[in-house]
Amino acid sequence: MSGTEESLAWRKDESGDDVRITGGCQCGAVRYALHRQPARPCICHCRMCQKASGNLFGSFAGVPARFFELTRGQLSVFRTSDEGERCFCAACGTPLAWRTPDQSWVSITIGSLDNPEAMRPTHFYGEEGRISWAADVVAHIATITGQGDDTLVQAIKRNHQHPDHDTDAWPPKETI
Repeated sequence: MSGTEESLAWRKDESGDDVRITGGCQCGAVRYALHRQPARPCICHCRMCQKASGNLFGSFAGVPARFFELTRGQLSVFRTSDEGERCFCAACGTPLAWRTPDQSWVSITIGSLDNPEAMRPTHFYGEEGRISWAADVVAHIATITGQGDDTLVQAIKRNHQHPDHDTDAWPPKETI
């Protein structure tokens, strides 16, 4: 094994396959990669997760911190309890992770993944905080984003959101 192969050996799972699951914030200032498949993706309904995500629940997928790699930018941190810190992008505010204060465990927000569809939650927590009507409203069939709303159609066409894949730089340099 060459020196480079040896130094990247930590990226391989038990079967020897490379693992690289990527994600990042909305503006592209912060990007990350997971080098292990999370064992128990989850949804948490507790009030702290609701407030940290600005949503009805938080959704997370965690790995030991040694398998989490920041590939661009820095995480901003707010310590929400003695047991946890919330990590986010200071530029756009995207909630990105929950981690232990000793930084031994990192749980990324499933919505910040480039492919959140592939990270189906298998564990559910915080029943005491579950919003009573949440299950009913998420079961409704939604319209396609912007359908029947020209303002949303224009917002989609002219958005400044980072694409759902790694880029060499962001934002792209404007060409004249």
